Amino acid sequence: MPGAQASFACCDRCAKLSTDRPATPAGSGSAATVARRRLLKAAVSRRVASSEFSPAAGEADLEPSVPVSAQGADFPDVAQQPRTVWGTVYDVSPHVLVIGDVGREQRFILTPDAVAWRGHQVEPAALSHGDNVIIRLHPGHRDVADRIWANIGRVTGVITERSGGTLTVDEGTTRGPQVITLHPSAVGRIQVRFPTLEPGYLVDIIGLREGEELIGMIPATSQPGYPADRLPALPLTTGRVTGAISGSATWHEPRGEPPGVLGVDYPALDPETGCAEEAATGSRDGYARLPYMAIGSVLRVRNECTGLDCLVPVTGCASIARLFNDRCVTCGISARGRIADLTLASFISLGGELERGCFNVTVTIGE
Repeated sequence: MPGAQASFACCDRCAKLSTDRPATPAGSGSAATVARRRLLKAAVSRRVASSEFSPAAGEADLEPSVPVSAQGADFPDVAQQPRTVWGTVYDVSPHVLVIGDVGREQRFILTPDAVAWRGHQVEPAALSHGDNVIIRLHPGHRDVADRIWANIGRVTGVITERSGGTLTVDEGTTRGPQVITLHPSAVGRIQVRFPTLEPGYLVDIIGLREGEELIGMIPATSQPGYPADRLPALPLTTGRVTGAISGSATWHEPRGEPPGVLGVDYPALDPETGCAEEAATGSRDGYARLPYMAIGSVLRVRNECTGLDCLVPVTGCASIARLFNDRCVTCGISARGRIADLTLASFISLGGELERGCFNVTVTIGE
């Protein structure tokens, strides 16, 4: 990661990634479909850099996420921007990680400083054949792995059912119900921060993805002390919404969107866009004062912990994020409220560590 604070543009490739390998949403009117259509339209209307990144032969299915500078903007060399690659572990040794399949593979050098996460921090050589991995490449070195996450997943929403150590969670209309099974060794740690694992309460847990089930390992935040249908009153405020808004940024799994897309789910979409959904507890404004935005709008998101910032388009709804009035404490204490739910690629590109769950962020509107 570069040490100096810098600005980067990393949204110009989003429309291309969104159409390279289209997902199969549940219906033509889903938020993911609307996001891709409007994002493509927005991309056509903007001046985009003429030199798009093209994967080398045999790499098209490994989903590299590479930012491209906006034409005419004064941005540093994009080789400094953290980049991500998705794949399946084919082979691993103390010095080399191979992802892909026979005849279609990609090799990455493992330096002594490289670390991996698979429920907890492990040596990269401890990864297993068949693990689904997200690799953050070393800045400036396309063939060197800096950080690896294996089988990581996250579920954020309202508990609708509990049976022993298994929770069913409503993540919102566009994402559907998810199942969390608490790992026996993690139950105590999770319940310290989520003491009320009962229907109607909010939950946000990171763990290992096993098919449709998440094995819960880490509490991503502290549980709000209220049930989701009895949110506390918002603080009284006056005046206009400022152009720069502070709060916390989180990440979500790629459901209904290509894994390498760079974008952000926004908690305050204009209801007229057709994408704003009713959360399990009904519609309401979030804890942060946010102006309404439309799908395809471009925001500047700055990670206050790393100093990296990035232009990203609004690609979906973040209705569940509106229900959380928590703070991120990755570096200091953020303002209250979740104001950006980033895609995996965007979160990593801004220097985020997936197992940390969040970072302190400033979102600038209208740049």
